[in-house]
This record gives sequence, structure tokens and C-alpha cells, in this order.
Amino acid sequence: MNREPGLTRRRLLGGAAAIALGGGASALLAACGESEPTAESASTSSVSPAAPVVTTAAPAPTIGAPATPAPTPPTASPTATAQAASTPDTPAPTTATAAPTAAPSPTATPVQAADVVLADGAITLPGSVVARREPRLIAPESQDRGQIDIWRSGGWKTNFDLSVVSYGEILSGGVPRDGIPPLDAPTFVGTGEADAWLDDREPVVVYGNNGEIRAYPLQILTWHEIANDVVGGRPIAVTFCPLCNSSLVFDRDVLGATMRFGVSGNLRNSDLIMWDDVTETWWQQLTGEGIVGDLAGYFLDPLPSQLIGYGEFKASFPNGMVLGRDTGFRRDYGRNPYPGYDAAAGSPFLFRGDLDDRLRSGERVVAIEIGGEAVAYAFTHLQSVKVVNDVVGSVPVVVFWSPETASALDARAIAEAKAVGSGVAFGREVSGRTLTFEPGDGAFTDRETGSTWSIAGEAVAGPLEGIQLPPVVHANHFWFAWAAFYPDTRLVK
Repeated sequence: MNREPGLTRRRLLGGAAAIALGGGASALLAACGESEPTAESASTSSVSPAAPVVTTAAPAPTIGAPATPAPTPPTASPTATAQAASTPDTPAPTTATAAPTAAPSPTATPVQAADVVLADGAITLPGSVVARREPRLIAPESQDRGQIDIWRSGGWKTNFDLSVVSYGEILSGGVPRDGIPPLDAPTFVGTGEADAWLDDREPVVVYGNNGEIRAYPLQILTWHEIANDVVGGRPIAVTFCPLCNSSLVFDRDVLGATMRFGVSGNLRNSDLIMWDDVTETWWQQLTGEGIVGDLAGYFLDPLPSQLIGYGEFKASFPNGMVLGRDTGFRRDYGRNPYPGYDAAAGSPFLFRGDLDDRLRSGERVVAIEIGGEAVAYAFTHLQSVKVVNDVVGSVPVVVFWSPETASALDARAIAEAKAVGSGVAFGREVSGRTLTFEPGDGAFTDRETGSTWSIAGEAVAGPLEGIQLPPVVHANHFWFAWAAFYPDTRLVK
């Protein structure tokens, strides 16, 4: 892969991409902080998180995991198994498991590695992680040293001698560290207040824990990409990469340390690379893997969330809270800084890999990875069938389709954008019984009991009324991005 040093969004927008975006090119530059200093002059200080403002909502059906963090897999690709079914106010545990590895031969000597103490004792990296990443480490090449020196002179304390990816795959996004500022003290409002500025069709990321349910509108996340929050006692990072249309939630408690995540200003496969304020490891947003630094090869714990329309959020969680516009930053919330990007995603920005031609690059997919098996469900397929009953990594799952959710990356005003729909995934085992779902009139029905289910996975009528389907970690990505990180994906189209 050829490296292109100094490639920025300004240079990119000077060519064909500017034509694709039309008048949105200058807005994109402004949104990405192009007027800010370059990455080479980024601050040398590490930013400590401000205490989040937590507003407690009334009890509501819980999406997500309990306050006790599940163990993070110290192995290859991260996976998240479906949770056990629960009643609306009883969260079910999320368990992250590792992809199976080949058993050693009888004569093989197990690799032994000592635990590594990091960040002045704040973190201990298990020796098992150290041993497993060792064969994957890629030493910087001679042509990488100059760029590494620039990063170090710009204040980065990252351990650049530890990397599980080639430095040639990392490109500048045209902004400095936290030039796109994450939200470290998010505030929340009720739906009555949010109604004044949030359209029912606008997409929101929904996460809940211990009875607290919150919605994070993409009209705000697009300008910040990361919100460091605490929900139901659990520190989380709600992340969104506009270039990949990827929204994911991660646990911020990592090996005993609570991290604050920021925007590194760099991209890989067009996807956001995050950084943490404890070890300054660089993290791949779409996979949650540490790719450069002391925690390279380690995976963040992904947490189940949903991307649905705001109106659907209100209907499912009337007492839920909404990320407010009082962020401490002056941004034109509600305006898409990437107008026309849906069309431009067919030739994704700053993407240097091979495109998987099984599907149009810019098509959205509902993507799931469980037990080492990755599956993607094309939106064009979901539009026609409305429901898919499947088994992924031995876990029975269901994917529900909602047609009205607007794109956050189409029109200049998100409220006026075209409807692209959204998909959500759940486990479909309830009390030891595997359910089979069919589409209904604005809802879904299971064949076994005839109960009616909402897009939020709650039974709203019938014998199972009040039961919540176990959530599954999933997201609505652009196909090119998911396929780049999971090339062996089984595609349902």
C-alpha cells in the first residue's frame, strides 16, 4: 500500500470529491477544523475528562449491559454474544468472547509472557495479550520514522514501536488531535424540549443501562464524533464516524482505568482513529481494537446500542433523555457538514484499500460479528423482507427493519434528508424458546406466541408483553468500511 504523507481533506476536496460534494466542500473543511493548527502543532498536553453531567431518567426498558463491565477478550477479533432475555427494567449481561484459536500441538511449548504494568500502575496488560499480539507486531519501516518524529514533536506520547498495522495505512484526516472536539461533559434534555429542534425522522443512537435510556442525535455527534458519558453508573464512549456511517458504543473502563477518548485526527480505511488519555494508544473505531501504542492488540468492550429514528425512540422510551445542544461549542447543529456524502461514499474519502464489489460501496448494511462469524445484511434486502431470522456464531438473531429513518449524510438540513431506513438486531431466544419473527403493520410478530414487538425489541402486546429481547452488538455501516475490516463477511443481499 502506497503512503501519501500530508494528504488532507483540503487536498482531497480540491479534486473529484469536491465535485461530488458540491457546495458542501467548504462546510466539510470547516466542520473538520481545517482552520485549526495542523496535527504537527497539536498540544503536547493530555486532556483530562470533565465530570459528565448525568440526568437520571425514569425506569424504562433497558438497552445495553449492566453496570458491571464484562471481560474484554485478550485475543484476536472481538465478539459480543447475545444477552439473556430480561424484563424491561432488568438488564441482561453482555459477554465478549474471543474468536476460537487453533489448539497447540502436543509438542508445542506454550508461549509465556509477563504482565506489563502501564501508566504508572494504572493499567496492567495481561501477559496473554502480550503473547498473542507478538506475532502481529509490525516494526516501523525507515520511511515511517520521519512521520513518527513529527507526531512525537507534536506532543504525542504514544508508544510508536508497538503497532499491529502498517503505518502506511494511516492517513491524516486534515485535522489535529481533537480538532474535532469530543464531548466530555454532555448534558441532556427531555423529549419535550428536544422536540423543538429534533425531527422525528432524524437518526439517534440509543443506549441504556440500569434503567437510564439516552438518545444521541447524529445531528450533534457528526460535529464531535465522540461523547464521553456515564449512563447508569457505566462510563461509556458513544462514537460516530461520518465517513463510514459507523455508530458504536464502548465501555470506557479498560483494565481498571477509566479512559477519556478523543479524535486523533487520523484515519485508516476512511475510519476514525480514536485515542485515550491514559496510554495515548490509538484505537480503530469500527473494530474497537488498539492498533498503535501500549495497548495495541487489545479490544475495547463493545456495548449494544441501536440507531433508530427519534420518533421511534420517543414511542419506545417516553421517559428517555436526549443529548442536548448546550455542548459548550458553537456548531450549526441540525446542518449536515457533509452534504451529498451518501452519493460520494461510492468512492470513499481517504480509502486506500481494495473495495469489495459484492455490494455497492456506499450501501448501508446491518453488520454483526459473534463468535468469529461476521455477517452483513444489505439495506436493499431488508427493505423488501422487513425481517431476517438468522443464526450468527451459533446465536439465533433477528434483524428488524424500519423504513423512515433519515440519512444524516444526504441533504444540508438533516430534517429534510431522504429516508434511508435503519436496522436493529436482537437475540431471539426468550426463556429457552427460539422465536421466529414476521413483519406486521408498523411492528413485528412472533409465530410462536403471536406477541407484537416494537422496533426497540420490546413485546408491546400479547402473551409476552413487557419482555425485552436480548440486545446484540451491531451497527449500520457503509458496506465498504465493514468489508475492509471484515473481508470474510457472509453477505445477505
